[in-house]
Amino acid sequence: MREPIRPRTSPTGRRRARSVPVLLVAAASVAFGLTGCSTADAICGGGEYPVLNIGSTGSACASDGHEPPKGYTRYPKGKVPAHVGDRWDTYWQSHTVDRNGKIIKAPKG
Repeated sequence: MREPIRPRTSPTGRRRARSVPVLLVAAASVAFGLTGCSTADAICGGGEYPVLNIGSTGSACASDGHEPPKGYTRYPKGKVPAHVGDRWDTYWQSHTVDRNGKIIKAPKG
């Protein structure tokens, strides 16, 4: 007859805690970090893109597949903010574009 299986114990005689959940959480954290995901607030939601108010620092979000609303334009290529407080979000707080699409310092006010 076989001896019954006993739970593994540590040298102190206590039962060892299961480390599988801890390892799963650690693995998920590493994967999340490596994929480039961010926990920062996105400028726009899914299915939208950010647009800049012409002549001021105002911004909005437009639906993918639609042109920006009147008085707004797309951000210049490579200078589109993605998350609140990122490099381009900060930059566009003091800059804007004029009616010709030229980047200018935003008027104070």
